[in-house]
Amino acid sequence: MSAFPAKYWHTLPDRRIQCDLCPRDCKLHAGQRGACFVRQNEDGQMVLTTYGRSSGFCIDPIEKKPLNHFYPGSSVFSFGTAGCNLACKFCQNWDISKSRDMDRLMDAAGPEAIAQAAAAHGCKSVAFTYNDPVIFAEYAMDTADACHALGIQTVAVTAGYMHAEPRHDFYAKMDAANVDLKSFSEDFYYHLTGAHLQPVLDTLRYLHHETGVWLEITTLLIPGKNDSAAEVTALAQWVAKELGPEVPLHFSAFHPDYKLNDLPPTPPATLARARDIARAEGLAYVYTGNVHDRRGDTTYCPGCAKAVIERDWYDILSYALDETGHCEFCGAAIAGRFAAYQGAFGRRRNPVFIQRPA
Repeated sequence: MSAFPAKYWHTLPDRRIQCDLCPRDCKLHAGQRGACFVRQNEDGQMVLTTYGRSSGFCIDPIEKKPLNHFYPGSSVFSFGTAGCNLACKFCQNWDISKSRDMDRLMDAAGPEAIAQAAAAHGCKSVAFTYNDPVIFAEYAMDTADACHALGIQTVAVTAGYMHAEPRHDFYAKMDAANVDLKSFSEDFYYHLTGAHLQPVLDTLRYLHHETGVWLEITTLLIPGKNDSAAEVTALAQWVAKELGPEVPLHFSAFHPDYKLNDLPPTPPATLARARDIARAEGLAYVYTGNVHDRRGDTTYCPGCAKAVIERDWYDILSYALDETGHCEFCGAAIAGRFAAYQGAFGRRRNPVFIQRPA
């Protein structure tokens, strides 16, 4: 299952092949892998080398993705593979996303097995996460089809760095997405991620305006790099104007890692300030992450300002929405995807094994 025929490529006049999945446009000689390390030229054909293999399966709270408005309190069956099409110097999952060791892919499962495992564990959704699902799009899309056949929702946790044609195909299979908007600066994207800002903004616009995918955004605030009041203001203004005030925005704390281990962790005050700025720019749902902040974890009704989902980390302390997502205090609609609340999965993290590869 490990060398699977891939989509989104074409042959060049010099017999190399070009990957058309993301804006890197990798041009590959025979045997060569792309920057993501998992898409390879094999005898003049593009193959995906990680189809059917995972760096691990785990059941998480949906709020960990983070998705605070997508069936709150539900559990999500999470998995990823290895590799990434960005080169973030601050990667918080670098042991997986930067891996060049396919032996890390210790779990094997086809799409149907994943869907069946998620159903057996009572998960509302399956998330493609840990590394970016863009690079294993074919595997993720096939798994999404298997999930939908069993009534299970699908979630992409992604940097959103993707060309238009595969983006259309990929998100036609997704029910929700959390997109990392890593900065609102092209200079930051170029020097710290090896990518560009505009394709990510294009993905955000596409998701919100041209699909039915539920969208939330996360920005990791890095001290001295993308945490200035001016940049946070510009980012929030863009979200409010281009996407609208009801798209949830999460500001998450950085911890020193990978190639930026000489920087300090993000102070909680920086996250609180960013949240205040974004709310002042008109965004209705702004959260803080990777820090203990009940105020920043909680969903407030934009109608009456009362707490309708009070959280402490991933624990839900109180829930005051009806099954259609309306505030039980004033009747205002809360943006998102909701169902009858049956309690919260909580902050547990349950590893799952499907099978070991031969």
